[in-house]
Amino acid sequence: MIQTLFLSLSDFADRRIVGIFLRSMLVTLLIFAALAVLVGWALVGVDPCSWFDGSCPLDATGGGIGAVALTLLAGWFLFPAIAVGVLCAYIDRVVAIVEARHYPQAAATARSPGVASVALLGLRSAGRVLLYNLIALPFYILLLFTVIGPFALFVAVNGAALGRDLGEMVASRHGDRASRAAWLVSSRVGRFLIGAITTFLFLIPFANLLAPILGGAMATHLYHRRTHAHHNPAAIDRR
Repeated sequence: MIQTLFLSLSDFADRRIVGIFLRSMLVTLLIFAALAVLVGWALVGVDPCSWFDGSCPLDATGGGIGAVALTLLAGWFLFPAIAVGVLCAYIDRVVAIVEARHYPQAAATARSPGVASVALLGLRSAGRVLLYNLIALPFYILLLFTVIGPFALFVAVNGAALGRDLGEMVASRHGDRASRAAWLVSSRVGRFLIGAITTFLFLIPFANLLAPILGGAMATHLYHRRTHAHHNPAAIDRR
């Protein structure tokens, strides 16, 4: 797994990867900016003091401040789902670049899943991340008094979801349905570790912008290194 991480970090030396990173980062930030504007518009005129028998309706400035605060709070919860959803628009290119650099034979036989399949996969992935976190929400609240508990649960829950999604994105380019299903079963631990690393990076400012593409590159290396080892166990040690 350490070698997979370093291989993935080295992929950021490729200008094409950097270009995809910049575009996906811009799209993700624009989505959150649009969310902040929408929330700010919705908050104008809201009177939070009415909950305490008072009156302090929010004006445009108050709504804007509240929007920023709520968007930052929602970012912790929503960022993985939105970032992975955005990544799905670029994942095929990321995987193709990584395969061409490191696994040219596999790249030569790979097939693009197509725009419709990628879009469906992205919606399914974002929905799975949101669903997992909604299910875990009561446990996040219960663990608040432990301080580190919510963070550990966040990494575990999103690690499981993202590991599945990232692995499926890569595997969709290769083999048939049966072989992909078999690989997803056999790589559960590795995919969870990749998902957990990616999720942990989501918690670190600025590193969270790198996390989706780094996770996609790591999943690509995991898939091909495990597949290569399965067909030629001795060769993987020489890489």
